[in-house]
Amino acid sequence: MRARGKSCQVIYSQFGLAIHQNDHQGRRRIVEWAQNEIAVPDFHKRILFSDEAHFCLNGYVNKQNCRIWSEANPQVYVETPLHPEKLTVWCALRAGEIIGPYFFKNDEGHNVTVNGDRYRAMITNFFIPELNNHDVQELWFQQDGATCHTARATIDLLKDTFGNRLISHFGSVNWPPRSCDLTPLDYFLWGYVKSLVYADKPQSLDHLEDNIRRVIADIRPQMLEKVFENWTSRLDYIRASRGSPMPEIVFKM
Repeated sequence: MRARGKSCQVIYSQFGLAIHQNDHQGRRRIVEWAQNEIAVPDFHKRILFSDEAHFCLNGYVNKQNCRIWSEANPQVYVETPLHPEKLTVWCALRAGEIIGPYFFKNDEGHNVTVNGDRYRAMITNFFIPELNNHDVQELWFQQDGATCHTARATIDLLKDTFGNRLISHFGSVNWPPRSCDLTPLDYFLWGYVKSLVYADKPQSLDHLEDNIRRVIADIRPQMLEKVFENWTSRLDYIRASRGSPMPEIVFKM
C-alpha cells in the first residue's frame, strides 16, 4: 500500500517477530470474523485491545514489545545493559478512548514486571473498576497469548466479566500469534509514546512514569479514531494478501 498525494504519510515498521507459515490461516480467520462483525454499526468501537510494554530508563527499545517507526526502512542496532531499569506499563485502547496507563508495582511500590498474579490483580483492582461507566455487555476484550494472559484463572476471570466476548487464546475468538500488525497498541500506541517520553532525557523512573502519563493523557480521541480507521484498512490488506503482515503503515494526516 502506497501513500498518494499529500493526505497520507508512509511509515515503515520493523517487526521483531517473523510470521510462521502456520500463522496465516489463523490470521485470515480473525480477519474474516472481524470483517463480518463490522457489518454491525460501530462494531470496531466496541473492541478493547490491550497490551503491556517495557519502558527502559535509558531509552532502549525492545523490539519484542515495541515496533520501531521511521520514514525510512529502519535498520536499528542498539547496545544496552543486561538489566536496565524499566517500567512495565499496561493499557487498553479502543476507538476514541484509552484506559490506563497502569504501572505494575509490588506492595512496596517498587516497579516489577508482569506475571499471572499481578495481571489478575490489575484486572480486578484497576481494569474492572474502570469499566463501571461503560456498558460492558457491549464490549469485546482482546489480549495476546502471553502466558500470564492465558492461565486458566485469568481466562475464567475475564469470562466472568466479558462472557463470550473474549478475543484471546482459550477465548471465544482465538487471537493468532505474532499479529502485532493487527493490534493498535503495537502498531501505534507504544511507538508513538516512546517517540515522545524521552525528549527531556528522564533521569529517574518516577520522571519517566510522569512523562508516560502525560503523553498518553494528551492523545486526542480524534487521533484514536484515525488509528482505528487504519485498523479496518489492515483487515482488507491481510485478507487480500492471504494472511501476510502489512509491510508499511499508512496514516492519513
